[in-house]
Amino acid sequence: MKTSDFYYDLPQELIAQDPLADRSSSRLLVLDKYTGDIKHGHFTDITGYLNEGDCLVLNNTKVIPARLLGIKPDTGAAIEVFLLKRLESEGKGNVWETLVRPGKKLKEGARVSFGDGLLTGEITKRLPDGNRIVRFDCDGIFEEVLDKLGEMPLPPYITHKLADKNRYQTVYARYEGSAAAPTAGLHFTDELLKNIEDKGVKIAYVTLHVGLGTFRPVKTEEVTEHKMHSEWYRIDKEAADIINGTKESGGRVICVGTTSCRTIESAAYMDDDGRYKLKPCEGDTEIFIYPGYEFKLLDCLITNFHLPESTLIMLVSALAGREHVLDAYKEAVRERYRFFSFGDAMFITDKL
Repeated sequence: MKTSDFYYDLPQELIAQDPLADRSSSRLLVLDKYTGDIKHGHFTDITGYLNEGDCLVLNNTKVIPARLLGIKPDTGAAIEVFLLKRLESEGKGNVWETLVRPGKKLKEGARVSFGDGLLTGEITKRLPDGNRIVRFDCDGIFEEVLDKLGEMPLPPYITHKLADKNRYQTVYARYEGSAAAPTAGLHFTDELLKNIEDKGVKIAYVTLHVGLGTFRPVKTEEVTEHKMHSEWYRIDKEAADIINGTKESGGRVICVGTTSCRTIESAAYMDDDGRYKLKPCEGDTEIFIYPGYEFKLLDCLITNFHLPESTLIMLVSALAGREHVLDAYKEAVRERYRFFSFGDAMFITDKL
């Protein structure tokens, strides 16, 4: 299986640069994963495709303003530090794995100042992939200082400046730690979620902190040679019970976004009766889902349109088939859908 098998042509003008004023006013392409049949609508139509007894799985991670602009105090050189992952194992203090630019200027022991010294960082280690471990120090609460100095880490294909930080957060974002938003969730409003619950659809919240690796291209020619980035996730007992109960009662588990999908599929296990279930747990996952993968818990998926040759388009192809997905993407291009993080949505379902 070649990475090039997942390529499609996308006109640059279809890459959404700004969020819509109304979150739920985006368009919705509905794809039957078995037949490849397609319907077009708007995101508010999603309620009509959900059934009483179904379960919607949402990733309640919260994006942090992870892009910091600073200087080296000794030379005045401009430095960019991108927070990737907090290292809890390093003990007390704010220690992060980071991406730094320019890397040549930041050897072990180098210091960086942000906001005229409001926040400082020391490079404590250089990792084999070029990332740096940075220990930060500040007067006051780190998260409050970060909120003041940091910028939202928008994907590289978005060139417009975001006017409102909250538009790169889901309305149910709760636990800080992501370097990118779980963008399929950006379409939901509080009102829409209430309408869905009123219909008898259960909602389960899981947490996966999205890493920068979500934007990294697949550089290997063979899909199977690609190594996934590691991301931290957590599933509590309440979420596990809701999802397990849904499966037992014959309802569908519908993940909102590839991150929710990867979370529950990472934690699935087979019980003594040969049925897949979900257990409360937390840890790191490097799960790579591509065609040939057999889904254990997920039935349907709400997702955005993904980059060509990305691990995300491979994941949706595992669910609906590469040919069906690429045909749907071609249809979306013809119909002038908006693509990527601030773009329109797709619902991959088991029947139209």
